[in-house]
Amino acid sequence: MSATSSAQPVLIYDTTLRDGSQGEGVSFSLQDKLNIAIRLAEIGIEFIEGGYPLSNEKDVAFFEQIRKHDLGKSKVCAFGMTRRRSMKAEDDPGMKALVAAKTPCCTLVGKTWDFHVTEVLRATLDENLAMIGESAEFLAGHSELIYDAEHFFDGYNANPEYAIKTLEAAAASGAKWLALCDTNGGTLPERVAEVTRIAKEAMASYDVGIGIHCHNDCELAVANSLAAVDVGATQVQGTINGIGERCGNVDLIAVIANLALKKENTTVLGGRPLQQLTELSRFVYETANLQWRNNQPFVGQSAFAHKGGMHVHAINKAASTYEHIDPTLVGNERRILVSELSGRSNIEAIAGKYNVGDDKELQNKILAEVVRLENQGYQFESATASFDLLIRRVSGKFRPHFETIKYRVVAGDRDVKSQVAFAEAIIKLQVGDTLWFDAAEGHGPVNALDAGLRKALAGAYPVLSEISLIDYKVRVVDSGSGTAASIRVNIESTDGKETWGTIGVSDNIIEASWQALVDSVEYKLHRSEA
Repeated sequence: MSATSSAQPVLIYDTTLRDGSQGEGVSFSLQDKLNIAIRLAEIGIEFIEGGYPLSNEKDVAFFEQIRKHDLGKSKVCAFGMTRRRSMKAEDDPGMKALVAAKTPCCTLVGKTWDFHVTEVLRATLDENLAMIGESAEFLAGHSELIYDAEHFFDGYNANPEYAIKTLEAAAASGAKWLALCDTNGGTLPERVAEVTRIAKEAMASYDVGIGIHCHNDCELAVANSLAAVDVGATQVQGTINGIGERCGNVDLIAVIANLALKKENTTVLGGRPLQQLTELSRFVYETANLQWRNNQPFVGQSAFAHKGGMHVHAINKAASTYEHIDPTLVGNERRILVSELSGRSNIEAIAGKYNVGDDKELQNKILAEVVRLENQGYQFESATASFDLLIRRVSGKFRPHFETIKYRVVAGDRDVKSQVAFAEAIIKLQVGDTLWFDAAEGHGPVNALDAGLRKALAGAYPVLSEISLIDYKVRVVDSGSGTAASIRVNIESTDGKETWGTIGVSDNIIEASWQALVDSVEYKLHRSEA
């Protein structure tokens, strides 16, 4: 859908660098934070929260370093809490740290829920209102102020009159934005819409915008954020990929895509195209050292992947039959998977890529081989290089570049001096009429096999020096067989230009690994010739 000329801009507030970093297993270096902030600015995020300058030296350094970069119209925000109960705002260390950060925006979080005021702060309700008002007034004199009403929806449920008073205290003291926070993530969309509408109406006499910040504890953060926008919220706070404490924050990737592509009455990112969304999502995953979420809406690897034969048959005729948007709109791509669930349509869909053409008999042979191998434990979704070789073999176009005569692995040897265990692989191959025999050591049997295989072939195929193994995964296929179970090994390799996946299956983990390694090398050699 395209936005109308009267569409309402919704500004995006990113807190990946602060709230996102509170997620389990997430830790950003200073350079990580700078890199992410620059990337967020490039895509057009309006507000970038950098951290809490009183909490650690890294955040202080971030605010100093980020000033050296041109972020365009994006505004960096320093985050902090209201003054302490017994201090004046101008004397409070937290207030001083926010001012010292010299950011164009400050985000002030305060207590909305009366239960938190009396039981956590150990303050009276009036004291809390004074803390909010005086802190807001002090900070508003230095930068644009965003007030985050912590636990707003729980606070409104417990004491609606007091919750509104906390908003008034901030708005009357200079806040430009009031962000309503579903901090525990337990509110339903209809309630978010109802309470947001009430809060907006209550603040009608103040020159403030309404924001929404939802956590995802009920898997409703995106729905809740969109519900708030529907009733007048014009700022959405969250994180890239939804990372954060407990179940995380709202995923801004999904929010941006839904607001831009699904709602005709809103615009985001100044109306910019969204082709960078997928790359941004994966950049943050990589920087945070987190695994991609394959089924993540819009940007996941599986978001537009089709496996069932009936689905693919329909996709071949009209993509909209099983896709809600064109994947290229968000920088993603359609993927046709081949498995035992596939039909001929899956093979037809990839025919052009693998030069299968309109040969129905060949397509049926390929599908039959896929079904046979998947019954043994193979899966080709993440092993596209092995699937490429499968097609070559079935179609008679595969030419082996070498033959395995034998290999042997000795594992568990230990260097007495360094006390480090290592493995040794001895490999004998035949290339044409020539026998190649070599050995190599590694940190484990697979590493030794990998090194030995490429070393043995180096004389015949120097191009193999470009390959490196970047990922290795093992999965038990039939766990009921115990230690005799079949093992599936997936290997990911790269030559610096392309990355490819291969697979091996055996009841012997070394043999399964060898199969995947051989496929990786054969794929590289066939690609080099092509």
